[in-house]
Amino acid sequence: MNKIVECVPNFSEGRRKEVVDEIVAAITSARGVKLLDVEMDADHNRSVVTFAGKPGAVEEGAFRGVKRAAELIDMDEHEGQHPRIGATDVVPFVPISGVSMEDCTELARRVGERVGRELDIPVYLYEKAATRPERVNLAHIRRGEYESLKEEIGTDPHREPDFGPARLSKAGATVIGAREPLIAYNVYLNTDDLGVVQAIARAVRHSSGGFRYVKALGLLIEERGQVQVSMNLTNYLRTPVHRVFELIKREAARYGANVVSSEIVGLIPRQALLDAAGFYLQIEGFTPGLVLESHLEEPEATPGDFLEEVAESTPTPGGGSVAALAGALAAALTSMVCNLTISKQREGSAADDLTSVLEEAEELRGELAARVEEDARAYQKVLEAYRLPKTSVEEKRERSWAVQQALEEATRVPMEVAEGAVRVLGLVPVVLEKGIPSAASDAGVAAYMAHGALKGASLNVHTNLNSLPDSALTKVHRRHLSSLEARAQELMGIVEKHLAERI
Repeated sequence: MNKIVECVPNFSEGRRKEVVDEIVAAITSARGVKLLDVEMDADHNRSVVTFAGKPGAVEEGAFRGVKRAAELIDMDEHEGQHPRIGATDVVPFVPISGVSMEDCTELARRVGERVGRELDIPVYLYEKAATRPERVNLAHIRRGEYESLKEEIGTDPHREPDFGPARLSKAGATVIGAREPLIAYNVYLNTDDLGVVQAIARAVRHSSGGFRYVKALGLLIEERGQVQVSMNLTNYLRTPVHRVFELIKREAARYGANVVSSEIVGLIPRQALLDAAGFYLQIEGFTPGLVLESHLEEPEATPGDFLEEVAESTPTPGGGSVAALAGALAAALTSMVCNLTISKQREGSAADDLTSVLEEAEELRGELAARVEEDARAYQKVLEAYRLPKTSVEEKRERSWAVQQALEEATRVPMEVAEGAVRVLGLVPVVLEKGIPSAASDAGVAAYMAHGALKGASLNVHTNLNSLPDSALTKVHRRHLSSLEARAQELMGIVEKHLAERI
């Protein structure tokens, strides 16, 4: 699975397009970043940029955006409806596919440390990356906004940043974190009564008794002569957009007002719109599978995608996955030589012998290919086990058991890769003997790839065994590896003899 992270930084500029364009150019200058959306709001004097990509690309793009915003935006001159504390007000990282919330948390902390160190900007960590319970909530960090923070940051210990200096420059401060997908959603009413919209905001937001996953403010948008319920929906699966919209309609009717329109700031997950369609259209048995496009959008992974994933600054996929891929490639090359020979010699003993070899090679190719992602998942479980709390005796016991189980699984997978690689290697002498001479070098490459897969998998097994407390299990695994390596050495001798005769 491709590793994809979304980043949705909010910048305190929504009126000067040339400034926003320069910030966006800085973000997209990072190789591998895909720009998804740019929303400028003159009333709030704020822009929301949405981009995505592999973790490393998104990390670099976010830093470059923060840097350029600090150069172009002066917070001493900034005015707008939306709460803010800095030129780059908030930078959330959102896991989309192939990455965990823990991965995004680590990414947020790396970017935060770099922004504080290189740009001399105070950084506060929030949501899943927060280092203090009160900083989980973004509104708490932004209380009093830039003006209050400027007065308190050097004197109030509660205002001390996680990274960077305890003082503000014209760029203000930045809040960086990791969170689930969020929908920025605004609803406009046909009134300019600020008291009415503030009452509706109180009714809908969680902090004053409303929906659990809604943060809301009531604002007057003078340019439109209308009020706005400005919201962040932090979990659209548990608090759907249509439910929020319906409550606002009902509350507005109590005050003799109506909904004029609503708007999405940034992007919205497709499922949120599908849920709204299912609710309002009352379609029986409605599922995403009824949508035509859902059957036409299977993206094809490329070798470059996997190489990008391996090159990222995350621990998975790592050596174990690469070893499994090497084994799968060896099996694929073995199949290729069999297919070439069978296609040229449709009858005879060589074709008959290689048919059974082909069947086994294809079976091994499928098994080893499956181990590529399985190894990454297994190691991820090890990381998660080591992150478990260990404060109490009971927690220590549970953590120790979880680590043991995870390490055993992380040992099993590369051991199966090693076994599969030796089986592939065992097919190569037959292929060299029976296959067409022009494909001998391909068979040789298959052998070297299979041997490399064994060596790599063996290295991973030994690494995990060093951490396993079960000495009896460790001895069994080490003996099995020794026998596999001895068999592989014997097979490589046979292969190299064949190659010397043919090439």
